[in-house]
Amino acid sequence: MLSTMNTRALKHFLALADSLHFGRASDACNISISALSRNIRQLEDELGVLLFNRDNRSVSLTTEGHTFQRYAKEATAQWDLVCNELADNASDQLRGKVSMYCSVTASYSILFDLLNRFRQDYPGIEIKLHTGDPEHAIARILAGEEDITIAAHPRTLPRGLVFKPITVSPLLFIAPSVQSDPDVPMTLPTSPTQWGNVPMILSEGGIARQRTDTWFREMGETPRIYAQVTGNEAIVSMVSLGLGVGVVPKIVLDHSPLADRIQTWNVQPALEPYDVGLFTLKKNLKNPLVNAFWSLVADKASLRNMQQ
Repeated sequence: MLSTMNTRALKHFLALADSLHFGRASDACNISISALSRNIRQLEDELGVLLFNRDNRSVSLTTEGHTFQRYAKEATAQWDLVCNELADNASDQLRGKVSMYCSVTASYSILFDLLNRFRQDYPGIEIKLHTGDPEHAIARILAGEEDITIAAHPRTLPRGLVFKPITVSPLLFIAPSVQSDPDVPMTLPTSPTQWGNVPMILSEGGIARQRTDTWFREMGETPRIYAQVTGNEAIVSMVSLGLGVGVVPKIVLDHSPLADRIQTWNVQPALEPYDVGLFTLKKNLKNPLVNAFWSLVADKASLRNMQQ
C-alpha cells in the first residue's frame, strides 16, 4: 500500500500534470514553487526518467509522464477508496476528490443543481471541474483523465463505459434573425438544391456533425461549409452575426445570451435529439466518491434502456 508521503508526491505530480504551470500547481497543493519543484525532481530520480519537459516558458509532459499520469490517477483513486473504506463508519462522511468534465452550457444548465445537492449531502468531497468541448468528454473518460463527464449519448457506447440519462434536447437548425449576408437565407430552404447552397457553420466533429452530415447525405446533397468550429456556443455566436446557418442542441440555445438574435427552423425530417447524461467507467462506480455523485441522478433504466 502507498505511504502517505508517496500519495502526496503523486498528488503533487498530478496537479502539475493538470495545470502544466508550477505557480498554479503549487497554489493547488498549498506548497511553495521550490518545494513542488524539489518533489517532482525527487520523483523523477526515483523513477529514473523525466516526467516533464520544462524551460523558462513552458511545461509539458513527456511520453513517460503521460504513462505515469495514468498510474498516478489509478493509484490515488485506490488510496482514497481504501481510506474511505477504513474510515470511522460513525462519521458517515466521505472525503476526497472527484474530477468532472462538461461543456460550459452544461456547467450551469445541468451541473448547477446537481452540485448544490451534492455539496449539501457530501460536504467532504471536493469537485474538480474542467470545461470544454463536449465531444471530448468520452475520450477523456476512456483515457482516465476524468471520473465523470456530462455529454450526449453516442449511437453505441464504448466497452466499459456506462451512461445515466438526465435530459433530452432536440438538435436544431438555427439561422440569424437579421440578414447581414445575402448568401445566408432568412427562410427555410424548400429543396435539396437550395440546402446545398446554404453556408453552414458546423462542429468539427462529434455527434451533431455526424447527424448533420447524415441528414444532408440522405437528401442527396453535401453541406456547403462556411466554418467548422469547436463548441456549440461558438456556433450560436457565429450564426447570430449572420455568417451562416448552424446546428446546435436546444439546451445550448435556451441558455445563450444571443438567443434573441437567432431563429430556429422546423426542419423535416428532424435530426435525432440529444440524450444528455452522466458517463463514467463501470469500474469507477466501485469508488464511493464517484458512486455518490452518480446516485444524485434518478435511475431511469426502468423507463428506457439507454445502453446498447
